[in-house]
Amino acid sequence: MPLYVTNRQIVLPGDPIATRDYHVTGAVYWEGNCAYASTVALIDIKGEKEVNVIPLSGTYKPKPGDIVIGYVTDILVTGWEVDIKSPYKAYLPIQEAVLKYVDISTTDLRTLLDINDVILARVIDFNLAYEMPVTLTIKEAKLGKITSGTIVEIQAVKVPRVIGRKGSMINMFKEELNCDVIVGQNGRVWIKCPDERDEAFLAQIIKLIEAESHLPGLTEKVRNLIRRYKLTKT
Repeated sequence: MPLYVTNRQIVLPGDPIATRDYHVTGAVYWEGNCAYASTVALIDIKGEKEVNVIPLSGTYKPKPGDIVIGYVTDILVTGWEVDIKSPYKAYLPIQEAVLKYVDISTTDLRTLLDINDVILARVIDFNLAYEMPVTLTIKEAKLGKITSGTIVEIQAVKVPRVIGRKGSMINMFKEELNCDVIVGQNGRVWIKCPDERDEAFLAQIIKLIEAESHLPGLTEKVRNLIRRYKLTKT
């Protein structure tokens, strides 16, 4: 029952992981009875038989239900084209942006959303048959145009580490600095704090988490950094 890796090991594409005697998930492909890493990844072994291969790089592939942060890049006849940091184009139709009827023949859509506006949206469809495979909506509570705060870009594969287990990182930012942090599945993070200085600090912390996501003890390191920062403010 071969297991070819150890916990927290970094593997390269093509490295053997384990045989089918183990439950192997994540960034792998199978050849015969053995799983191999499909990208640069971190090994996370849970229990005796669970092996998760966590990718350390890669692009964002949308799926329905994802919360994303996007930039309006073009105004179309019936909606907007939105950059969601993905190889796939995203489309926000007018009916998914407003609650009431809009006559597109007489309405300048720029008055609703203009080029370079930032939105918090949800993916409602992903269909490669369309020229713009991703369909978005902002017609839900807490979604819509972002007009304040700070946006930070990270690799999409690092999103779970920035959120933390059961939201531990996000909760820490709220408890320690009273900051709201929303992490888009596409690797864009929206930070909103009462004090703008805290937004700049948290932006640095989030980039640190991205860079050191594979290292143990990261949550405690971040907590200590935040507390030292708070002492310098008083």
